[in-house]
Amino acid sequence: MTTTSPATPRDLSPDADTRAALDAALARLRTGSADWRALPAAARRDLLREVRAAVGAVAAEWARVAAESKGLDPRHPLAGEEWLAGPYAALVALDAYAASLDALARGRSPLAGVRLGTGPGGRTVVHSSPLNASDRLLLSGYTAEVWLQPGVTPHEARDAAGLASRHPHRAGGVGLVLGAGNVTSIPFLDVLYELLAEGRVALLKVNPTQDALVPVFERAFAPLIRAGLVAVASGGGDVGAYLTRHPGIDHVHITGSETTFRAIVGTGEDRLRVPITAELGGVSPIIVVPGRWSKADLRFQAEHVATMRLHNSGHNCIAGQVVLLSRDWDQREEFVRELHRAFGRTPQRPVWYPNAADRLQRVRDVYPDAAWFAGDTRAIAAGGGEIETTEYFAPVLGVIDLPGTGAAFLDAAIAHANDRLTGTLGANVLIDPATLRDLGPGFEDALARLRHGTVAVNAWTAFGFLTPTATWGAYPGGTIDDAPSGIGVVHNALLLDGVERTVVRGPFRPFPRSLGRGRFSALPKPPWFVTSRTGRAVSEGFARFRMDGRVGPLLLTLVRAFGA
Repeated sequence: MTTTSPATPRDLSPDADTRAALDAALARLRTGSADWRALPAAARRDLLREVRAAVGAVAAEWARVAAESKGLDPRHPLAGEEWLAGPYAALVALDAYAASLDALARGRSPLAGVRLGTGPGGRTVVHSSPLNASDRLLLSGYTAEVWLQPGVTPHEARDAAGLASRHPHRAGGVGLVLGAGNVTSIPFLDVLYELLAEGRVALLKVNPTQDALVPVFERAFAPLIRAGLVAVASGGGDVGAYLTRHPGIDHVHITGSETTFRAIVGTGEDRLRVPITAELGGVSPIIVVPGRWSKADLRFQAEHVATMRLHNSGHNCIAGQVVLLSRDWDQREEFVRELHRAFGRTPQRPVWYPNAADRLQRVRDVYPDAAWFAGDTRAIAAGGGEIETTEYFAPVLGVIDLPGTGAAFLDAAIAHANDRLTGTLGANVLIDPATLRDLGPGFEDALARLRHGTVAVNAWTAFGFLTPTATWGAYPGGTIDDAPSGIGVVHNALLLDGVERTVVRGPFRPFPRSLGRGRFSALPKPPWFVTSRTGRAVSEGFARFRMDGRVGPLLLTLVRAFGA
């Protein structure tokens, strides 16, 4: 994922008027930092509720501008992505943070009432979603767990939950958020995390690809901007470079590429002087565990894989990039055929992110036998090599064969994902209920060996991104000198400390085939599938229900979901 130009910060400087405006914004934020530290949890909660109302007021414009900026008609089924990954994500996050602040205001832990369990190796597991009836209804069959680092006890987890919102006087300062350019809720959510988890007021530097959304962000953040707690700036790499070296900045957070991260960190005399956290993407695996699948299973899961790669035209840090298949699976060829068909029938769309055309040309050069679809705008390439180590950030999917079936294949796939694929942001595992039962407790132990910050079982890791009470970020261990997928986590609306990973789980089969056949779900084809014919209508309906809670329109939305 890319954000700003990777030029060295000392090589770039904005004009004098821009510098003066940025200096003034940072001075206001410095004053606001003291106000934020003094603000009790109840007042913070009430302020978030004002932001929620502001987001609701701009939601339709947010989704429309985002779709148009990516070359999509706002009425197109794929424009539903901009509802879910924009205002919907913002609304559910605001609600979840407000609930945590409400608990703190009442003298309780944000984990009060949240079920805790035990995972592999004695890890404490926080069952973080669903926590309310709306989640159980809209996201039927999908769950999220946060696994804490080995050794963190349930008592310690409850005591530490709250982070800077529990101990506001220990935090403070001004954070710089260098916003992502691909998904419109990322900058918004990163600002919230600076405020609520880290205790820092924030200056958001918007990526140039999202300049059209600056007025939307300013209106959505208006209650926080008026209070001197948030500022929004636009501009190119010169503005970002000036801000990263500004004496008024105490911390930097970036969502972007490792190349940009390295440029920001710098070397020698130009080394970044303040701490930095980051989400840097990577090459995410899709592990397909062999089993006995019906024709409907093959088609559904092929569309699932296509969604993991083609959502947002492949311009996602968490897009699945490499499918790991068993060469010994007797349905391998059937699945690959269905995967090609899914790539072919997914609606064509612009490949819009900067430099994506160059990356597609690189795939043509490196993989001359790749299969191309949709007017040669998306590809499936067989075999390993560069596709295992380079995040293409474009609609390109690799397929790699490994030996074995059952536990032997799963072990081989996990070793391959850990040792051969770049990055630790997320991994996906598709497994039918019968094979899952056969593997027994060994399956959970296998998940624990995956070194990824989010692991999805019969779901896409993006579900973890969308779930505010899950955590989002690289597997622990990244450093300023070695951070293939980043450092730290975001989202985390339960404000947990000592996090290792998030595990999300979904149904192998949609409704009605989910009845009595594994994990139940009342959802037919999910609205985020790129093959959903009603994706825009259903996604907008879900977002509007989050805004106003009206049951009547929601019932109509649920009926429309069955037309996918």
